[in-house]
Amino acid sequence: MKNHFKTIFLSFSAILLVQSCAHKAEDADLIVHNAHIYSLDETNTVYEAMAIKDGKIIELGPERQILNKYRSKEQFDAGKNYIYPGFIDAHGHLLGYGQLMLQCDLTGTNSLEEVLSKVEKFGAKSSSAVVYGRGWDQNDWQNKQFPDNVKLSQLFPDRPVVLSRIDGHAVLVNNKALELAGVDASTSVEGGDFIKNADGKLTGVLIDNAIERVLGSLPVQTDDEIRRALETADRDLVSYGITTVSDAGVDKSVVDVMHALMKDGSFKLRVYAMMRPTAANLEYYSVNGPYKDDRLNIRSFKFMADGALGSWGACLKEPYHDAALPGHRGKMTVSLDELRDAADLLNESGFQVNTHCIGDSANKAVLSIYAEILGDMNDKRWRIEHAQILDTADINYFFRYSIIPSVQPTHAISDMPWAENRIGASRMIGAYAYRTLLNTNGWIALGTDFPVEHPDPLMTFFAAVFRKDRKGNPADGFLINERLSREEALRGMTIWAAKSNFEEDEKGSLEKGKFADFVVLNQDLLNVREKDFFKTQVNATYINGERVYSYK
Repeated sequence: MKNHFKTIFLSFSAILLVQSCAHKAEDADLIVHNAHIYSLDETNTVYEAMAIKDGKIIELGPERQILNKYRSKEQFDAGKNYIYPGFIDAHGHLLGYGQLMLQCDLTGTNSLEEVLSKVEKFGAKSSSAVVYGRGWDQNDWQNKQFPDNVKLSQLFPDRPVVLSRIDGHAVLVNNKALELAGVDASTSVEGGDFIKNADGKLTGVLIDNAIERVLGSLPVQTDDEIRRALETADRDLVSYGITTVSDAGVDKSVVDVMHALMKDGSFKLRVYAMMRPTAANLEYYSVNGPYKDDRLNIRSFKFMADGALGSWGACLKEPYHDAALPGHRGKMTVSLDELRDAADLLNESGFQVNTHCIGDSANKAVLSIYAEILGDMNDKRWRIEHAQILDTADINYFFRYSIIPSVQPTHAISDMPWAENRIGASRMIGAYAYRTLLNTNGWIALGTDFPVEHPDPLMTFFAAVFRKDRKGNPADGFLINERLSREEALRGMTIWAAKSNFEEDEKGSLEKGKFADFVVLNQDLLNVREKDFFKTQVNATYINGERVYSYK
């Protein structure tokens, strides 16, 4: 009998203990466990589990510790998969990407004839007043010179057509678009070109600032069209594990639509907005200053110093090797005096200044202006977007004036078939020099420049680490000495990208108090073999502790 009472007593005590532990367990909204969680903190600590509440991480630790300490109605068993901080694309174009998905997609076309065939079929199905397309690249064609619009104008005699090159720095338009813009063979524009043929007739190809001269005369997009494009981009980008985008060059009207979508929950991505330096934007934000909430951060302006290498628009110190016009060096697309004045104004107003620079001449000119205004090492975090072709003598500017190189590794892979032919072997020493820039600056931000390149961060990682295309070419890697290590590439897509946006205290690594933005992969990026790399898939994407994408 005594043993019987002892058994009852011990059982009752155990129940009380369990109830007491359960009562003391802390509430969480989500528990993630059975995982390999790469935190990307200073030492890249690896955890098994984490607890999340109110969209933020409240603790990371061993499996049993987290499961014993916290209770939650929602638990995610990661099945031993690999979790990383959500990918941050340090340079993309949200509206342009959404528009591409709704327009005629010309990526991968192998000739002008294929372009025209796709546009003709698309135009027949579209009821829009203007037929838009994007993605052609004459470097992929047998005839690598710019096309003309003769057949395009025959196919569309009364309806304007605008076909953007893959980089967005050249477009092919039909005669109707030129007519609506009042453009003829005598029209000129500073920082751009209306390309003509040998007979002096317009070909319909517009370069850089000439593009806006024509597009500004066409019907503007409605808020509904902008909303549809942004929602389309948002749904697609989260499927690649992207949780934040640095939107490189956006108008206030687009930001306003985006912000409204964020507030009603139909747009999930976080956005670091780089405003376009229009007179209206400069006037508004120089008076009102930066804006920030948990989803939207407006703290920078993005300038365009030159065009693109693929369309012979990058501004070089010495002439191109393969340009149709002897002595052609490209052009600056912005007045340096205007850039200096605007940068001074923005510096006083608390804004970061970011500038698109492709050619070595454009890079040197802008780096010199930055140096003049910044004066010394600082924490202003001004950025050079692309930093693509650099004179090695100018690279030290990045360290001396704390300037951030913001680069896109897939640009190197896309350009490698023709880059040396375009600029010559001697200039390749400072081209796509990501290792040199990282060693000089100490850190580097990585992006894709979508829709110029595909937004998939896994391809960014592969291009940065292996310096090859998806087929494994070239076998030894393109400019392989400029490769990044796996951890460096991962940091460039997470914590360093966050730092380039002044957001390293809230995202970019998985640490207590930071946003619960993370991606779940089926393979380990830091150890997967090169030959197995493209078996990697995104199983899930979480933003603010909410699952916004799940692989099916």
